[in-house]
Amino acid sequence: MEPPIKQIKLSQTAKDQLTKLKRYTKIDQWNIICRWAFCRSLAEPSIPSPIPIPADSNVEMSWRVFGGDLSDILLAALKQRCQNDGLGCDRETLATQFRLHLHRGIGYLAGDPDLKKIEDLIALATHTEKPDRLRKTKK
Repeated sequence: MEPPIKQIKLSQTAKDQLTKLKRYTKIDQWNIICRWAFCRSLAEPSIPSPIPIPADSNVEMSWRVFGGDLSDILLAALKQRCQNDGLGCDRETLATQFRLHLHRGIGYLAGDPDLKKIEDLIALATHTEKPDRLRKTKK
């Protein structure tokens, strides 16, 4: 499948948040964390706010680097999400929505106070709760 973008350049804020996430999760490659972030945003029922996102960092990656072996699956998920949200699936819409979802997801992961290690990321993805989270919610 033809990707909606060839290259993505992240904002400085996203770069800073990815640096924090790398430190916590010990995942060395930003593209892997970006995949987690993108999927985290797609899982959110609301449409991302159409805010301008500067491309003011030195972090840049191609779609193929971002998606790796999952490139076509991630593109299909983006197209389905755009369709579900009543947006078009033209290249410009897909590129804009990809950028919004990616940055929103990075922000969600970086802002999660319970995300302190890779196991927390896995628990988030599989909707499992750690014992200490259970204690916090039970009365």
